Amino acid sequence: MSLQVTVAAPFKQMHKGEMERSQFVFFLALDRKWMNVDQANAVLRLAEEAGMVKVGEGIVSPLFDVSAVAIPLGFRPGPEVFDAPDPCHDLVERIAAAVEREPGEVVAEMNQVIDEEFDGKLRAGAAAVLLARRYGVEWNDLLPEIRKGVTGKK
Repeated sequence: MSLQVTVAAPFKQMHKGEMERSQFVFFLALDRKWMNVDQANAVLRLAEEAGMVKVGEGIVSPLFDVSAVAIPLGFRPGPEVFDAPDPCHDLVERIAAAVEREPGEVVAEMNQVIDEEFDGKLRAGAAAVLLARRYGVEWNDLLPEIRKGVTGKK
């Protein structure tokens, strides 16, 4: 979530639907002093890989509704902004919210599925999808990223 807030901030603050790459980097690195220029470019790259923005011909365009993102007062991105998104973790959080349990309990149930139903021969992402299906939790939007984690293919 922090990456999305970080990416939304320049668009919301500058009231723009798209901006030049240099403006985006300038906002993060020099205007807000949240990071250095290399880190700002890394944020842009991560956002593009995550499908949050489109970068073409020097123009950055958000691929999500920027107006729907709330930027907390005094927001400053932490080091977690550079972490790659973990679709398995996101799915565990969704399942936990749907069944009103702690994420740790959902992980324990995933481990039980892996050990008891698949003799330890199932990856965590696949186990999370199985639990999501059992509980009727939406997971299709995470499928491409989960598939990468399960198969190791991009």
